[in-house]
Amino acid sequence: MSEMVNEIQVKSVLNKHKRRDDWFLDDYSVNPYEGCAFNCIYCYIRGSKYGENMERTLSAKVNLPEVLRRQLSLRARRREYGIICIATSTEPYMPIEEKLGLTRKALEIILGYRFPVHIVTKSKLVLRDLDILKKIDETAILPDDLKKLNRGAMITFSISTLDEKLARALEPGAPAPMERLETMMRCKEEGFLTGVCYAPTLPFISDTEEEIDRMIKAAKDYGADYAFVGTLTLFGDGPADCKTLYYRFLERHFPNLIPKYRSLFRASFKPPKEYEDKLEERATKIRDKYNVRYRIIS
Repeated sequence: MSEMVNEIQVKSVLNKHKRRDDWFLDDYSVNPYEGCAFNCIYCYIRGSKYGENMERTLSAKVNLPEVLRRQLSLRARRREYGIICIATSTEPYMPIEEKLGLTRKALEIILGYRFPVHIVTKSKLVLRDLDILKKIDETAILPDDLKKLNRGAMITFSISTLDEKLARALEPGAPAPMERLETMMRCKEEGFLTGVCYAPTLPFISDTEEEIDRMIKAAKDYGADYAFVGTLTLFGDGPADCKTLYYRFLERHFPNLIPKYRSLFRASFKPPKEYEDKLEERATKIRDKYNVRYRIIS
């Protein structure tokens, strides 16, 4: 990881979504950092203004505690409770978090205002914060229409492939997939609601029936309550954009698949709905086989 971390001041850290996410159930998101040291080449942020050289432009929102406290205080007074996802556009548990602790500070504040949280991560550093997450799990106030969830904290581990070699090429700074599954098992053993987000699955590589079966079985074996399966999106044509980087990955590892990808994506940033529906149908059949939920609340 680069030693250079920019310290930035922000006016807002709590983002209110227009609509609740169907998978993650979050009404809000908090991203303690901008950029990411894990450098996943498929990351959708790489098609945005934040995407160029994500490791070198890594920034820490150093005034997060006071800003988040102010924003949550207002939402709590209005009783606008909702699940806060940490994080949606960065990794909350990069190595720099060990030193700066911004994610932990955010959780301490969230605990104080009794908001529920959903952690989305690739890192075992989340284990450090299970003490706070347990308190959030027990004391958070859920919005009325999510009361049946009866949990204040969820932890989801993001994985695109179980193939270690491919994972190293796709996610050069991230922990190995098996390490993520082992960390998920630890969270499950500690009593947390936890699962896997297999997104993005890779067309013609990790989206086959055989690979999806392998992934869902692994989720079950390591204690997942649920498993999401999502499609790949490819944005931008710039040198640092995920579309450019992903096609470079294909040239190196799967040159024979390039025509198939061009046919599948055509002029869009995502595959057609027909492909998405078939992937979901395939995944649902396999989740039913292993008795793994396809939603947190199904």
